[in-house]
Amino acid sequence: MTPEIAVMLAILVIVVVLMVTEALRIDVIALLLMVALPWIGVIEPQQALSGLASNAVVAIIAVMVLSRGLDRAGVMRRVTRPILRAAGSDPRRVTTLLTTAAAILSGLMQNVGSAALLLPATLRIARRTGIPAGRLLLPVGYVAILGGTLTLVGSGPLIILNDLLGQSGEEPFGLFSVTPVGLALVVCGILYFMLFGDMLLSERGGDAADESSVQQALVETWELPATTRGVAVPSDSPLVGKTVEEARFWDEYGLNLLALEQDEDTTYAPWRRTRFAAGQRLTLLGADEEVKRFAGDHGLDLAEEGAGEDGARFAEVIVPPRSPVADRSLRQLSLRRTWGVEPIVLLNGNDQRRADFSDVPLKIGDVLVVYGPPGHLRSLRKDGAFVPVSPIAEGKPQGSHTLRAMLCALTGVGLALAGAHLAVSLLTGAVAMILLRVLPIDEVYDAIDWRTVFLLAGLMPLGVAMQETGAARFLADAMLALPHGGNALVIMGGIALLATAFSLVMSNVGATVLLVPLVLALGESVGVSGRALALLVGVATANSFILPTHQVNALLMGPGNYRTRDYLKAGSLLTLLFLVIAVGLIHVLYVAG
Repeated sequence: MTPEIAVMLAILVIVVVLMVTEALRIDVIALLLMVALPWIGVIEPQQALSGLASNAVVAIIAVMVLSRGLDRAGVMRRVTRPILRAAGSDPRRVTTLLTTAAAILSGLMQNVGSAALLLPATLRIARRTGIPAGRLLLPVGYVAILGGTLTLVGSGPLIILNDLLGQSGEEPFGLFSVTPVGLALVVCGILYFMLFGDMLLSERGGDAADESSVQQALVETWELPATTRGVAVPSDSPLVGKTVEEARFWDEYGLNLLALEQDEDTTYAPWRRTRFAAGQRLTLLGADEEVKRFAGDHGLDLAEEGAGEDGARFAEVIVPPRSPVADRSLRQLSLRRTWGVEPIVLLNGNDQRRADFSDVPLKIGDVLVVYGPPGHLRSLRKDGAFVPVSPIAEGKPQGSHTLRAMLCALTGVGLALAGAHLAVSLLTGAVAMILLRVLPIDEVYDAIDWRTVFLLAGLMPLGVAMQETGAARFLADAMLALPHGGNALVIMGGIALLATAFSLVMSNVGATVLLVPLVLALGESVGVSGRALALLVGVATANSFILPTHQVNALLMGPGNYRTRDYLKAGSLLTLLFLVIAVGLIHVLYVAG
């Protein structure tokens, strides 16, 4: 063992201890590595900073932008609607459907891309169902990683596996040679979270839940109804032909009509003289029993989803000094027609009003709680009419933006599938979203989770240092030299364990490049198929669940508000199951036979 290897192994131990104990945030650990490794002298400064321009980091940035664009354009509403219709709000069913979708997508494209595409849909489902985002994101990410083993195009290690075999004169694998193993791993992952998800998964909401926490605070402070319900208007309903005012939503049922949809056209806070027609879908806010009573009295069908709820939320606004709305009532202002928001509560001095307060004059200092989409809520600030008290998030454009967003995303993914450089392909789609005005440039920067970027960029030099100092080769040689008695299962178990360990501290592609030539040589010396051992390496480098170092895990860490302990808790048993299944099936399919 050289001094450089000894130093590198000591650094590796310190890093793992810091991650497991969470003495420092993992992105801080990554930044420390980026700075410390060149000062210690194990790698050059340009190598330490190379992660910032790496293919993986640029690809992650691009998929974050693509995901935000798809979400902002309303594409995810179309994706999530059938999932919500099939699963309702049951966490197990929602998790099963999402993880199945993640597995299928990962079999067709690289797993980080599939996870990124499902990220906004998963967050939206979490908001709609009330299931914590932390309860859904980790299963989606883990099964996306497992889905990358379904074909030879689902993950980086399997993509380069045939090239490495060809360099050694071995016969390449077919596209679906790994499918039986990958299918077993995917089924195991889905069943794992169905059976043990309640015990293993975090109930935290994550950074993406900050907005939800604001909404929850408003609900609790003002004692608002926490849920909305959808109803559909059939042709024989007595509601047909009536105006909103004639329906007496609040007077008789204590309900607010939040939105109305007809022929895919959504109207928020419909005007009091709007007439109802057959085929419309309404979103009502109020007690569930009152919604059911209203539906029964008017022959309405309870719908699984209301109208136009995507992005709509509560907001708290105040009437400021010199406001043009002072001393005027909501009816005089035509609040619903002018701003497209539904008034919920009015705090008029010390008097809190919840019934119909349309004719109450607004005074300076009055507080109004309203409901509507972000764009409508932001318009309340125009001309100093109202001042928002609670933050109002960016809205989502409508219409042609949906088609543009899908075209940009499909272009990026399609170029990658066609064999173009992954990061450049995805970045092309992201830039197209800017040029086609799907996303304003300022929101592009907001879409990027810089914690994830620096986490990946800082950890990559660790893998470089492992290879440059010879520490990785030293560990591999030491592991493969252990006594095995010629037992194929013992040899394969050791190789799978080594590939798993390497995938946690260096890139899985790097681990594959390092280990495949070694196991091919080992196979010849011990009489075990070298192709089988190489395939095992390509599969086992996906066994990266106990630390957030895999690209998919890093991508989901911020939105899920995960900590290292969450990965350890959820991933430890899955790691063992992965080893057993991968070793067992590859032995049966390629060694024992």
